[in-house]
Amino acid sequence: MIVVVTGMVGVNKKSYLNDVCDLARKNGKEIELCNIGDMMYKEAADIPAGKILDISMRQLHSLRRSIFKDVIAKSKKTENLIVNTHATFRWKHGLFPAVDFDQMRLLNADIYINLIDGVPALHYRLENEHHTQHDLKDLIVWREEEILGTEMICKGINDKIPFYCLARGNQESTVKTLYKLIFAENTKKAYLSFPMTHVEDIPAVKNDILKFRDQMHDLFICFDPADLEEAYLPIAAKKAKADGHNCLNIKISDHNVSLDINQVLQIERDINSQIYARDFLLIDQSDMIISFIPALPDGRAAISSGVERELQHAHEAAKQVYVIWTAEQNPSVFVTQTANKVFRSVEQAMTYFSKKGYSTK
Repeated sequence: MIVVVTGMVGVNKKSYLNDVCDLARKNGKEIELCNIGDMMYKEAADIPAGKILDISMRQLHSLRRSIFKDVIAKSKKTENLIVNTHATFRWKHGLFPAVDFDQMRLLNADIYINLIDGVPALHYRLENEHHTQHDLKDLIVWREEEILGTEMICKGINDKIPFYCLARGNQESTVKTLYKLIFAENTKKAYLSFPMTHVEDIPAVKNDILKFRDQMHDLFICFDPADLEEAYLPIAAKKAKADGHNCLNIKISDHNVSLDINQVLQIERDINSQIYARDFLLIDQSDMIISFIPALPDGRAAISSGVERELQHAHEAAKQVYVIWTAEQNPSVFVTQTANKVFRSVEQAMTYFSKKGYSTK
């Protein structure tokens, strides 16, 4: 199995993919990781750290081809190989490719995966680990370029090769997702759909959603929109600005991240458009959608327009559509007519999926 993993600078793919390899080895799988950047620096030992993109395009092209030639040779002798690279670079030379089509054809990868992360985490890493000059608009653009570039490489080589977009999110959880994409290829892939923004202040509902997500992750390869949640950023920025602040402070893992409020507001439309496009992409790369509609404290259904649109998109894409409806009121015809099956509890759904033989074990 040969897997190409791409992602923009700031995603920190290397440490993430090391965790994937550690998990594979714990499960008795032989696997190797080729970090193209590290290999290029090792080959050109006279280039200072962080300066490799400053060399001439001709030198860079020659060095890259030399490294990929070695990787292609290694791929013929290795049972499982992950190639950690970029699809594109945006640097002083402008936007340019990070791989060559002829060599990617020779590599003949089985899967392409583009790893993405949220704006606050990307901003923190680029500012503190890479010292890269950027604004938040740059991050939005770079992330989108890398997704598109990876998909174009994958489909340009062979449109039958699977392409997946995966958010880092909760690393412990999504490392298992990437592992299963490589080694559990017969496991069903599910897009998880549930209300997010308008239940943010209802702890009981949030807890029900978290329990649902955990149960689904145990059973399927899950693409989870909560692994990259940015819709709250413009809302929080507007509130902070109204309170007289210039910066929006966000907690990312153990780090405090400060975002310029005006920059956050500048990318509001980009955030919304990328959420819309990305969620449909995640549905398209799945076998099914599982939509959890929890009950609000008053018994009404916590269903959002976003969830309804996701159900419709999945139905029109000929995906299996499952709805878990726990509210007292009955679902509308717009839900029942798009669903293959409607369950009244998560437990009922789990029993059905078990009988269908859906399992990652």
